[in-house]
Amino acid sequence: MSDREIAWFTNVDHNDRVALIATIGTEMVAVVRYDRVQPPDHAEVAFLVEDAHQGRGVAAVLMEHLRAAARERGIRTFIADVLPANHRMNMLFRQAGYTARSTFADGVVRLTLDLATTETAVEVTSAREHRAEARSIQRLLTPESVAVIGASREPGGIGQTVLRNLLAADFTGPVYPVHREVRAVAGVRAYRSVSAIDGDVDLAIVAVPAESVLGVVEECARKGVKGLVVLSSGFGETGEEGATRQQELVRISRLYGMRVVGPNCLGIANTAPGIRLNATLAATLPGRGRVGFFSQSGALGTALLQRVAQRGMGISTFVSAGNRADVSGNDLLQYWEEDPATEVILLYLESLGNPRKFARLARRISRTKPIVVVKSQRVPSGHAASALGLPDTVVSSLFAQAGVIRVDDLTQLFDVAQLLAYQPLPEGPRVGIVSNSDALALLAADACLAAGLEPGTPVNLGARAGAEEFGKALAGVLPGVDAAVAIYMPPIPGRADLVAAELIKVAQESGKPVLATFQGEWGLPAELRVPGEGPERGSIPSYSAPEEAVRALAHVVRHARWRTAPAGTIPEISLDRAEARRVIGAAPADTEIDATALLACYGIEVATEPPPGPAVPTMVGVVQDRDFGAVVSFGLADVAARLLGDHAYRLAPLTGADAAGLVRAVRTAPLLFGEYGYPPVAVPALEDLLVRVGLLADALPEVARLDLDQVLVGEGGVTVLGARAVIRPVVGPRPDGGPRRLG
Repeated sequence: MSDREIAWFTNVDHNDRVALIATIGTEMVAVVRYDRVQPPDHAEVAFLVEDAHQGRGVAAVLMEHLRAAARERGIRTFIADVLPANHRMNMLFRQAGYTARSTFADGVVRLTLDLATTETAVEVTSAREHRAEARSIQRLLTPESVAVIGASREPGGIGQTVLRNLLAADFTGPVYPVHREVRAVAGVRAYRSVSAIDGDVDLAIVAVPAESVLGVVEECARKGVKGLVVLSSGFGETGEEGATRQQELVRISRLYGMRVVGPNCLGIANTAPGIRLNATLAATLPGRGRVGFFSQSGALGTALLQRVAQRGMGISTFVSAGNRADVSGNDLLQYWEEDPATEVILLYLESLGNPRKFARLARRISRTKPIVVVKSQRVPSGHAASALGLPDTVVSSLFAQAGVIRVDDLTQLFDVAQLLAYQPLPEGPRVGIVSNSDALALLAADACLAAGLEPGTPVNLGARAGAEEFGKALAGVLPGVDAAVAIYMPPIPGRADLVAAELIKVAQESGKPVLATFQGEWGLPAELRVPGEGPERGSIPSYSAPEEAVRALAHVVRHARWRTAPAGTIPEISLDRAEARRVIGAAPADTEIDATALLACYGIEVATEPPPGPAVPTMVGVVQDRDFGAVVSFGLADVAARLLGDHAYRLAPLTGADAAGLVRAVRTAPLLFGEYGYPPVAVPALEDLLVRVGLLADALPEVARLDLDQVLVGEGGVTVLGARAVIRPVVGPRPDGGPRRLG
């Protein structure tokens, strides 16, 4: 090539000519670029991916990044000239999800690609993200070989502990201890370095001092290790120096395509018979089960695994993320969504790295697999904000919007999980109670009423009731209810095995959930298990007290109701987005403005006087949260509601179902529906207002805060009496927005 051509291909101006490259280590494997042409909102685009890396999604990811860069610079259309035989590139453009047109001339196919975001494009991007993240976690959890780096002979040492746990679990592949000085650890041949290992290494467990970790990671990269579990502490949890070391750990790992669990974590486990991986510091690993478990806390992870084992529940896979430098709960959600061995997802969280992405994933996954969360750092309503920057009541509301079951403590986490994992979902709130103790039956009925369930008249069988009596009573109750609680607490030990067998038989024949208080035991007692590889579906969970059983059932009933409710869609509404942008552009930064003109662009009028007739005063607001993005709030405007913090929240934009749920989520909602002497008001008009506000909040992140106060809801419609907005420049990428990041 000429010097001019070389200069053209190797120089860009970051505006009219932009190029992006993909590297693995120091090797460049792909390049994509655009050059602006006429008209000025058009650009010609070209790709080159090395043959060995084609078909792996590299071009698709680069396309997302190049499109984002182009749109930021005013380019709206890509043009690509492709040879007809280049089927892979033709397919890439056509499957990108954007509106595409093609013409054929002079032996070349010219593709014209509209860069406007479409629903199809969003779905395509989401599907690619899901596949990439799920596969990367699958590689971590299904290794064919494991190296333990730092596996010393010191009793109780981290490296030796995880090595012995790997061997005790009978991992199905080779295990390679790595130690620079000794020849064997725990009776297994040791290697001086990862590089000295003869075979391939899929997973490396790193248990060396923090200052040595980066050197180990670089050596693993050269060896071709696919994933790392860093047990070592001394990183982000220790201060600025540790945080810098942690950032470098992630940078090196991503440079070579390795995923990292940790640092400062407990490890990972997979109970699949073909894997049998216990790469954790926990000697007690539960058996095979239907629950996937993610714990952000390493120290707490050991206790959590012990509790699961004590209950006889079992797990499918377990990940303790520690500092969560790379692999997070969101990554595990992507994996568990399609993992056939996982039917229920349990999360112990101290924070959420990308809450908006979590909500997006959870909303989709909860439709097929329940997600149960213990989120620490709860604060009372109206008190200091949580670690997420919003009051904890907001976090609970957003979890509810996504179908996530939030529980208060670890006991409830497992109480709910054992019901979800082994019994069907109830179709409604009606509960039958069969008991051999009148007192315990009454406690169960009272607990149902307190939890919003509908108990039937308890059937008391008397203290001497046996298997036949329990079977007949349960079979008689189940046809008229949605779930049943069986209480078996005999004063004198009897044939518990026969009673349990009868309960299992009747429950399976009915197809309805049955749970028990069985001799005060908790978990899945041996008598109540359906035998198999682990406890099989149809096993009946037991609780030490009937109130605990009812509490778990109430959580599951609410989840089942959410799952059967329509997901809803965002209504089509005529809006003037261009004028809204002009209003925002004309407003001074970091100032509060009258929002009348802005609301008018979204079909919301602000009145100067209240309407005639009775009306219920309400408040509608928006806040742009750093983590969650745009959040819409609603509540009544009277003094009592404000003092009680009776507000509900939803992520923007709102579907019609979201808006309806937001109105009904506040405790004072009955006042809007004609109860307590108030006339019913125009709730549909209020829901329409909330949808419009949600669209505004989502489209205009510069609106840092928006307050509609008061909003009067009368019999004939909704009147907004005033609105103020705070306009602030957007700093950094929007939560869960923009192109995917590799790693």
